[in-house]
Amino acid sequence: MIYEENVIIKKPLQVDIRAASVYPNLYKTAMSSLGYQIIYEMINERKDSWCERVVYPNIRSIESNSPLKDFDIISFSLQYEQDYFNMLEILKKAEIPIKREERNNNNYNNKYPLIIAGGPCATGNPMPISDFIDVFIIGEAEEVLNNFLDLYKELKYPQKEVESFTSIKGVYIPAVDNKVEKVIVENMDNAFHITNPIIVKCEKKEDEEFLPVFGNSILLNVSRGCSRGCRFCMSGYLYRPMRETSLEKLLSVAEEARKNTEINKISLIGAAVSDYSEIDELTKELLARKFQISTPSMRIESIKLQTLQKLKKSGAKTITIAPESIYSLRKSINKNIEDNKIFKVIKDALNLGFNIKLYFLIGLPNETYEDIENLAEYIKKINSLKHNENSNRSSNRSYSRSSNKSPKRNSDKHSKKNSIKFSINPMIPKPQTPMQWEGYDLKDIKSKIKYMKSELKGIDVKFDSAKMGLIQYVLSCKGKEVGEILEKSLQTKISLQEWKKFSNGYDSSNIDNLPWKNIDIGLNHKFLKKEREKMFNIDLTPWCEEKPCYGCGSCNKIEIK
Repeated sequence: MIYEENVIIKKPLQVDIRAASVYPNLYKTAMSSLGYQIIYEMINERKDSWCERVVYPNIRSIESNSPLKDFDIISFSLQYEQDYFNMLEILKKAEIPIKREERNNNNYNNKYPLIIAGGPCATGNPMPISDFIDVFIIGEAEEVLNNFLDLYKELKYPQKEVESFTSIKGVYIPAVDNKVEKVIVENMDNAFHITNPIIVKCEKKEDEEFLPVFGNSILLNVSRGCSRGCRFCMSGYLYRPMRETSLEKLLSVAEEARKNTEINKISLIGAAVSDYSEIDELTKELLARKFQISTPSMRIESIKLQTLQKLKKSGAKTITIAPESIYSLRKSINKNIEDNKIFKVIKDALNLGFNIKLYFLIGLPNETYEDIENLAEYIKKINSLKHNENSNRSSNRSYSRSSNKSPKRNSDKHSKKNSIKFSINPMIPKPQTPMQWEGYDLKDIKSKIKYMKSELKGIDVKFDSAKMGLIQYVLSCKGKEVGEILEKSLQTKISLQEWKKFSNGYDSSNIDNLPWKNIDIGLNHKFLKKEREKMFNIDLTPWCEEKPCYGCGSCNKIEIK
């Protein structure tokens, strides 16, 4: 059994708006989502509104056990395309018509909630689920959330007057198919920072599976956006430009959250945490204030030994990095990290006693079978480092203790072998990136996975499914026609052949053929096409934080020629 602290309870009859914030994935994932917690706290700061949580597979709220049909607004947080299936399942079980037209049909006497959706999937390409959703928020919802709720209160029949919401920047209405510009928080000091997070506790060991992914920790929003320009990364393009929270603000949020919760653990959250301009000062200050620090992932090129040492001192046990592939292919996706840098970071981390998790991609444009063979050898070489570095650490400790300590000390907790784990995933083309025109070759991916499995026996490697990669591609890059398959999936299993019908890419010479053409995330399409050309030419685009602006459009500085 689990129980929660800092849950917000209100009296339904004393609020004007009841909102259900629905997370169509596991509870532990929901409670690790910064965006999900922001929506919850932000709405509940309003006296006229009460936001409750509903987490898959449940269809009743955690706070009051109310059925979804009782709410005025149902908001889905969409972090993963595969969650579309769970979203529709939730609506069906809640006895809410899944199709937007059916909910708003005059033949229905019932008043159904207004269904809205947000998150990176909805921002990149809302079209596959556009027949099911009334309103999409494109970008960062907190920038327009209060305006949205204010307008909702003003409308007599919000479900019948959805066109009114197009007056708010960042709102896309599928029934209108309006052109929309994304919204983002420009000054991160003015963003909504979580200072009273929900704490999850369990009574039994077996209930620990429900604990948040990062454990009970203060989610410290260091930055948003990333301008490194990795050509496969959708979030890196969606949320440009990079914006940082000031050091003073972060320390203030950390102290206030600890005062409210008595939690000392900090999870640094951002698209590129190690790129934060004051990362060393931040970790130094947090350590001085007796905080424990962890970070979900770090960019290899900005990791310094000093940063690793501070993370280790704070109690961090694992670092996660993403080399992606061999060097030549890293260059093609604009990830210019040389092998010697990667090996140095791994060796430093192992010497400090970290466990390491590494992410790799297969199926990149330009990738040959020779590249796959080289990648297998590359992974073997990385894996061998754990034996060398563990041996070195053990020898060093034994030598340093031999003069005055018993040899038994060499078997203490510090000599425990550290692990290196690998995750190898199919490359999924994503909308709003230079790869948005590419297709998905299922046969090629399956063949490469089969080869890698045979070559990497005995190494701790997890492979994502080639078939699931195809499904994710279709849900990411296709249009309204995918809605029919999603609806059909509620009744029957969809065959692989049906998914394969949608595996082809798009003509890169025609921008208007993209399903998400009305979704403007602030990028110049000429820039994306030029980046695609550079990808095939294995040509780099420098990081704009260190080099002159190259005109992607997100900062509105210059237009690319």
